[in-house]
Amino acid sequence: MRSFSRRAAITILMLAAAAVLMAPSLASAQGMREFTGRIDRVNKKKMIVDNRMGDKVSFVPTETTEVSGEGKEKWKDLKQKDWVTVSWKMIDKPRKAYKIEVLPPRED
Repeated sequence: MRSFSRRAAITILMLAAAAVLMAPSLASAQGMREFTGRIDRVNKKKMIVDNRMGDKVSFVPTETTEVSGEGKEKWKDLKQKDWVTVSWKMIDKPRKAYKIEVLPPRED
């Protein structure tokens, strides 16, 4: 009986350790994604980014959208043909731009 309780305790500890190790990977599935491309269209309500590989994705601003890079600090500073990396969450419908990093200009 005593060996059974030790086995049970070890099994429970191993399962708990596995759960702790798996938790961050499950949480990251709901974490931030990134999309990099050139701004195709932008206005105060929406931005469409083209990654030049056939994908065009639209984003809407949030109240806390952070814009940084190339001297740009606000959503209204963004211009058509700027290269950007947008951080967004897969669960949002429509896609919300939480962070936008403006990249140096690239050749097409």
